[in-house]
Amino acid sequence: MVLHALRCIGFAVLARVSDAAGLPEPEVESELIDLAVAGLVTHLPGDFGGWGLTEAGRAADAERISAELDTAGTRTTVAEAYDGFLVLNPELLDLCTAWQMRSAGGVATMNDHTDAAYDSRVLDRFTDLDRRADVVCADLFAAMLRFQRYRSRLTNALTRAKSGALDYVTDSMASYHAVWFQLHEDLLVTLGIPRH
Repeated sequence: MVLHALRCIGFAVLARVSDAAGLPEPEVESELIDLAVAGLVTHLPGDFGGWGLTEAGRAADAERISAELDTAGTRTTVAEAYDGFLVLNPELLDLCTAWQMRSAGGVATMNDHTDAAYDSRVLDRFTDLDRRADVVCADLFAAMLRFQRYRSRLTNALTRAKSGALDYVTDSMASYHAVWFQLHEDLLVTLGIPRH
């Protein structure tokens, strides 16, 4: 789970890997050390350091995830859920743009989040998208248990954003957009589809 979480989020600090894997930091750190000894991950120390996959780690994860999917016999279900995800993905990207930018007199400007009514309308649209994404997440969770963590992480991000922590829409590493991106990466990796 730790290797795969790191594969989906990319180079990251321990806390972020722990959050993505849904496991306590000490457990994740122990696993990362074991993975480093096996040559599957590397660690860079320092203020800008973190954990990253090696090529061997990337290959090992791809092999394990493919075998997991075949063993579960749920490739068709996951592929159908991915199709549902792809229907929602352009809307999510548009909503992220609407959250970050707005039109003032026909000119696109950065959204400074001083217009609470505008932000509320965008969050309402996120809520509607999230309701529809719930179907995709439920199908994925029914196919493979490890997908459950995305539902809870998306819900957490949206709940925090709606209660005033606005960086949980697009600007935090635990934001709705960041979790959505990780889910997208996980689906691509799981199905063996290269990112274009």
